[in-house]
Amino acid sequence: MLQKGQDVAEYDLEAVVHDTQEGKKQELRLWLRLLSTTKLISQEIRRRLRREFGATLPQFDILSQLYRENDGLRLGELSKRTMVTNGNITGLVERLETEGLLVRERLPDDRRVIVACLTDKGRTTFQAMAEAHENWLKDMMADVDPIVISGLLTHVGQVKQSTSNHLSGDGDED
Repeated sequence: MLQKGQDVAEYDLEAVVHDTQEGKKQELRLWLRLLSTTKLISQEIRRRLRREFGATLPQFDILSQLYRENDGLRLGELSKRTMVTNGNITGLVERLETEGLLVRERLPDDRRVIVACLTDKGRTTFQAMAEAHENWLKDMMADVDPIVISGLLTHVGQVKQSTSNHLSGDGDED
């Protein structure tokens, strides 16, 4: 359990199976290791985005999606792609618009639809953020042999595919 005063990043999710005999509960151990690694990386990326760019990870994700779409994206589509609720997407987009990183436009043929597009400043800012993001990941993984990274891509890909093959498909999402 998380101890009083202990930072969430310091708490390793794998502690749940710490006393498990080697070779037992492998699937659970793998899931917890993937989850805890993702949390560590995400928390550090969040810190660095905030410190170096004054941005949040959801803002970075929005800029990333818009960077790929020259014609912009409808807010509903942006919400789906970033897994941010429609209500939250509006606030995030408003802040990015206030900072001059994007503009919102109504479609001429359907005034109810709002599309978000990057500005030139938004494009330049995202390029700097993306370059920094890539360098941060290289830095965090500097102690991992490139051959191991290549193997992990293959093996975690198999885990992802197997998981996809066994989804319940009942539509329950958090």
